[in-house]
Amino acid sequence: MTRWRLTVEYDGGPFMGWQRQEHGPSVQQALEEALRRMTGEEEAFTAAGRTDAGVHALAMACHVDVEREITAHRLREGLNALVRPQPISVLEVEHAADDWHARFSCVGRRYLYRILSRRAPPALDQGRVWHIPVPLDAEAMREGAVHLVGRHDFTTFRSAQCQSDSPVKTLDSLDVSNVGDEVHVTAAARSFLHHQVRSMVGCLAMVGRGQWRPDDIRKALRQEGYSNVDAHLAGASIKADLRRRFAR
Repeated sequence: MTRWRLTVEYDGGPFMGWQRQEHGPSVQQALEEALRRMTGEEEAFTAAGRTDAGVHALAMACHVDVEREITAHRLREGLNALVRPQPISVLEVEHAADDWHARFSCVGRRYLYRILSRRAPPALDQGRVWHIPVPLDAEAMREGAVHLVGRHDFTTFRSAQCQSDSPVKTLDSLDVSNVGDEVHVTAAARSFLHHQVRSMVGCLAMVGRGQWRPDDIRKALRQEGYSNVDAHLAGASIKADLRRRFAR
C-alpha cells in the first residue's frame, strides 16, 4: 500500500463542497469514483480540510492510499482523464510517508476573497468574485483588519454549527489590497472556525462601505454591543472565491 500526496485545483461551482454529501455531488466523490474506475479500489481521499458549496481551490492538499503498483505520473494522468468533464485538476502527485496526513500534517490554510468594487457586474468572473456595486474604502478596511490579527476568542465570527472545541484561534495575517477594480482580502492561519473568514470579510466590507467604523471590528471581536448574529448577517451573502490550503 502506497500513500500518495496530491495537490488539487477545482472550481467549486458544481459541487456541494469537498466532502461527500447525500444531497449532491462533491469533489471527494468525483476523485474516489475516478480512482475506483482506474484501479478497482474503494479508497477514501482525505483533504487538508473541507470547503463549502461553491468554494474554489487553488491548491488543496489531500492524500489517498493505493494498493496497486502505479507511478505518480500515471496516477495523475489517469485521475485527470477520468474526472472529466468535471472542473477538477490534479496538479501534482508524489509519494508521502505512511504517517503523513493531509489534515493533521497541515501547517497553514489561506483564503482569498475577491471583491469586485464597481458599478458594472462581472461577466468573465461571474461566480469567482463578490460583486459590491459601490466604491470601498480599502484603507479603512485595513485599519479594521488589524484588530483581528493575533490570538483571540472569535466567538463573534463563528457559525452556530461550528464543531470546534474552542473559539480561540490565532490569525496569522489578514491583508487588504487593491487590485484594479477589486479589493482582495487574504486570511492566513493554521486553522479557522466554521464560517470565521466569511464573517470577518463581511464585516470588513461593511467598514469599506462606511456602515461600520474600523473600531467597530474591535468592538465586535470583544462582543461590545455586537453578537455573532451581526457578523453572520454581514457575511451571509459571501461565497469564498478562492481557498488555498497548504501542507507539508
